[in-house]
Amino acid sequence: MTTYLAGFSLGLSLILAIGSQNAFVLKQGLKRQHVFVVCLVCALSDAILISLGVGGFGALVKQFPQIETFARYGGALFLTIYALLSFKSALTTDHALKASEQSQSSLPKTVAICLAFTWLNPHVYLDTVVLLGSISTQYQPQQHLFALGAVSASFVFFFSLGFGARLLAPVFDKPKAWKFLELFVGVVMALIALSLLRVI
Repeated sequence: MTTYLAGFSLGLSLILAIGSQNAFVLKQGLKRQHVFVVCLVCALSDAILISLGVGGFGALVKQFPQIETFARYGGALFLTIYALLSFKSALTTDHALKASEQSQSSLPKTVAICLAFTWLNPHVYLDTVVLLGSISTQYQPQQHLFALGAVSASFVFFFSLGFGARLLAPVFDKPKAWKFLELFVGVVMALIALSLLRVI
């Protein structure tokens, strides 16, 4: 259970950051257009990438153990930068996001846009394949539970974001709500970075 929760908490913290994919899911939820399919595409994409990262990276580290140390330092640096960017965004940017009054998009077009936001984002590979894959090696031989936790976090997050958007619409019309979320993400990322450095 500890391994599962570690994967869940790290996976959730990595996808909490405001980005193009999350903004798209939130907008679809606010507009109530193809919400289930959009959430499913995002969650399944994450599941595929996480599985590839945990499965492939673990085998690679067995052959080259020094990769794990490098990945930990790199992961700590990446998370520190991520945290600093979240803090900067919270202090300098207004994130008010209002539902647009656009006409209903077709399902194929919506799915294509969703896939582009997911698979054309270089950060998704750093987060899911490299970072989660490297950290999962610390939980051998139970890394599959770590991966399951991270995958569960993706499903919980995207479906909560998509279907909870209609409830959050009045809240996220206010820039302060986004600022608090950015601050929370920054703190979580910084704490994870520190934990990685203590493990080394």
